[in-house]
Amino acid sequence: MIAYEEVQVPVTGGELAVLRWPAREPDAPVVVALHGITANALSWGPVARLLDGRITLIAPDLRGRAGSSALPGPYGIATHTDDIAALTEALGLDRVVLAGHSMGAFVAALAAVRHPERFGPLLLVDGGIGFPAPTHLSPDELMTAVIGPAMDRLSMTFPDRAAYRSFWQAHPAFAGAWSAEVDAYIQRDLTGDEPAMHSTCRIEAVRTDGIGLFDEEVLTAVRKLPAPATLLWARRGLMNEDQGLYDETRLAAADLGGTEVTPVPVRDVNHYTLLTGEAGAGEIAHHLLTMAATPGPSGA
Repeated sequence: MIAYEEVQVPVTGGELAVLRWPAREPDAPVVVALHGITANALSWGPVARLLDGRITLIAPDLRGRAGSSALPGPYGIATHTDDIAALTEALGLDRVVLAGHSMGAFVAALAAVRHPERFGPLLLVDGGIGFPAPTHLSPDELMTAVIGPAMDRLSMTFPDRAAYRSFWQAHPAFAGAWSAEVDAYIQRDLTGDEPAMHSTCRIEAVRTDGIGLFDEEVLTAVRKLPAPATLLWARRGLMNEDQGLYDETRLAAADLGGTEVTPVPVRDVNHYTLLTGEAGAGEIAHHLLTMAATPGPSGA
């Protein structure tokens, strides 16, 4: 795991915790990277290592999670886009490459549409392409359908950090894919005192954000992107099941023709290991380096 620094940037209601992995050269390109709905900035640690100092990677803890858990509502995808725009302004960044995993990909797409002057190319990682919500489901049923066990974890307590580690090591998505970087990422999520430690994620924030993924503005953002985007999608799902969030049939139904989005499948990864595993993180790092090298305005 490579070294990073943590800074606080002002946003509405307080300060956003932001991790920064600096590049070796001061004029290197900058990428802003956004995590998933119950994750945190350290989920991007493996990608930062594989970028090997060629890019400055900046990853915030989104409002209501980890170092930003104290930030108050209102929550929602639109609020995250405003936070990310404020982050780029506070750090003096302009037209940076923007990446997002899972929910973070939806935030990235909407941020690019709402603040086109701030962001350049987008990398969407197993997210950003949505489907209309089933009309017969209540908000709570909809949340269960979206993230299921991840939502249950937020109400659980754990006697110590070792127990939290064991909980995650039993998760099917991480079978055979555990590392010190994954451990650091999940431990950043844990807070409180023994024997009743718990996730930093605010349930209200996660619930609001999850339901917001089905808002019309969020669902249609990928059709209005002002810059090209690549969608890296995992063949396997959140529980390492054979069916991923996306497949050729679902992407065909999403009808991305005429949009700025290019889908690219990634084999032998699931929804989580596409970001945290060696092969998946390597694929992401490769695409970020290519995007950052594209001629045009870049971050400072």
